[in-house]
Amino acid sequence: MFKDVPLPLPEYNSSQYVAPTPAEEETVYGDVKRAGLPAKTSDTVMQLGLPPADTVKGTLLKTFFVTVFLSVLMLPLLRTVGLRAFSMATEAYSSGTHSAAFVTCPNETVAKELARGIVEKKLAACVNIVPKITSVYEWHGKIEEDSEVLLMIKTRTTKISALAEHVRSNHPYEVAEVISVPIDQGNPPYLKWIGDIVPE
Repeated sequence: MFKDVPLPLPEYNSSQYVAPTPAEEETVYGDVKRAGLPAKTSDTVMQLGLPPADTVKGTLLKTFFVTVFLSVLMLPLLRTVGLRAFSMATEAYSSGTHSAAFVTCPNETVAKELARGIVEKKLAACVNIVPKITSVYEWHGKIEEDSEVLLMIKTRTTKISALAEHVRSNHPYEVAEVISVPIDQGNPPYLKWIGDIVPE
């Protein structure tokens, strides 16, 4: 079996190096050029299709100025986005400050009249009208099934009593449905908007 035996490397002695004469250099460069290879670094740059140093500097300067220009244009947008994100992060909402109330109506006409009156009197910031719901309930010992319209009302929790009173006074039903649930959390700007629209 053969074993790997390291081969001894010849020692390099810098004193043995002899610089080529100009005639020898010309001979070598001539052979290199005849072979179609670049003889100098500048020739290599041109052969590889790389731009000259002046062109590279000009391109870098243009890129720098375009980047600065775009950054200046983006500042207002970045500022707006940053302020909005900051406001969303810092606006504190106390759970239950606002509530969602639900009222059923016999038709869209009654629903729209009630919704408009509720918003005009600042009893709510917004009323959604949900058409074509079906209600199954017991009334006077009988099971009833009716097509109704649902109002979903967003307001301050402190306004629920006044809201219920307004609905009772303007609703055609003998017993009007007014129920509410506290809003635990939500989109901070939206919750703030409810508070801005509906006074305490």
